[in-house]
This record gives sequence, structure tokens and C-alpha cells, in this order.
Amino acid sequence: MQNIEEIRFDDVQKMLHPRPVDGHKGTFGYALLVAGNKGMAGAAILASEACLRSGIGKLSVLTAEENHDILQITVPEAILKTNREWDTYYNAIGIGPGLGMNFDLLDDVLLHTQMPMVIDADAINMLAQKPDWLDNVPKGSILTPHPKEAERLIGGNSLEEVSSFAIKHETYIVLKGHPTHVCSPKGEIYRLNVGNSGMATAGSGDVLTGIITGLLAQGYTPHESALMGVWIHGTAGDFSSDEMGESCMIARDIIRHMPDAFKKLNT
Repeated sequence: MQNIEEIRFDDVQKMLHPRPVDGHKGTFGYALLVAGNKGMAGAAILASEACLRSGIGKLSVLTAEENHDILQITVPEAILKTNREWDTYYNAIGIGPGLGMNFDLLDDVLLHTQMPMVIDADAINMLAQKPDWLDNVPKGSILTPHPKEAERLIGGNSLEEVSSFAIKHETYIVLKGHPTHVCSPKGEIYRLNVGNSGMATAGSGDVLTGIITGLLAQGYTPHESALMGVWIHGTAGDFSSDEMGESCMIARDIIRHMPDAFKKLNT
């Protein structure tokens, strides 16, 4: 098997883009999140807040109509989408958190998206049931399964199997766990050396999807977005653990400590 490389702080720090002092919303990217079926507004909220905290300029959220009021109240910075008008000027799209098995919506997104995207949760589970749709997944996309989702999609969740899938389909696979691993289309395998068991809580994966989508929208490459995204997520989780201990952590705590992770990168 390919050697496993550590995701090192120094390497992630070198990837960080400087923010121009004369930047505006357009400078920092426009993302779309497709998330949150009826009763799953929380997943859309967590992904949206994490995406906004990642530094993007503008975010739209396509979610179930029943979620609109709560999203308008809890994430007023986001634009709520009520229909599938696919703007050609999105810089990145993330899909999956709390989405439910909405095959028609996933199919529509794949048919209208040529750029690398972030695919998580129910979107992965739908691809597992429609494996021929993998041909429509843009090259360089980032899939973020936990081991059970990887098993459904790939037929196994060993690093060898996940890496082979990433190479075959020219995608990045973020295999969530402790430790988290990132498999690249070139066969590289990276291991995250930050994070803790307190992050094993509902909504943590939605936060990761938001972070990676936000980075991709800002012009980071899929390679940089995957590696930086898991590092920021894990480091924010470690700051959360330092504050309150692993047992009491919830996904919102990771978002709350994202600024600490970014401050560390900017030292």
C-alpha cells in the first residue's frame, strides 16, 4: 500500500491564502449548499454556519421549504433558495447534509455541475444505490463518508479499497474517523494527527462539509480544500475539547472554535 503521510501543520499553513485588504464579497467566493430535508434543518444550519466561518464572501442554501423560517432566523447571513435555478457563478457546491434520499434533486445537481463539488451523507448513500451516477460526479470532487457510508458506496472501507476507489473515479475521499484519512486521485494517502473522540457527535460531519465547501469556493484546489478542511475541523475540535472536555462537546462547539484554528494558521 502507498505510504501514509501525516497532514502537518507547516504544510497546511503554507496553503493558506492571504486575504487582500481591498477584497470584497466576490473576492472570497460564492458557495451553494444543498442540505436539509423536512425535519433536518439542523444539518443545513450547521453546514451553513461552518461554511460562512471558513471565510467565504457569499452563501446560498437550497433546503426544504419547511426549513426556511428557522434558517432565516439562525443563519441570517445566508441566502435562502426556494427553487432549482442553477446559477452559473457558484464557485463551489456542497450537497448531502440532512438531505434525505432525494434522488431527483441529486440527479439535477449532478447534471448541472461541472466543477468539483463536496458530496456528503445522504448524497453518498444515494450514489451507493445508483453507482452509474458516479460517472456524472465531476473529477476532483471531494466525498466525505464515514466508514459505514464508505462500505455502502465502495463495498468496503479499508484504506486500500478507499484509495483504489479515489484513483478509479478521480475523486478525493475523506474517510472520517479517528484518525481521519484523505485519499487522493493520485493514490496519495494522508492521515490527520489532530482531533478527538468528542467530535464523534451528531452534526460534526455537517460542519466538515461546510468548511470544505467554503474553502473550495475561495479558490483553494480540491487537494488543498480536503487537507485544510480536515485540519481546521480537527484543530477546532481540539480547542473545544480543551475548553470543556470530550464528553460534553457538540457540533456547534467545533464551529465556535474555528476562529482559533484559523488564528493558529495565521501565527
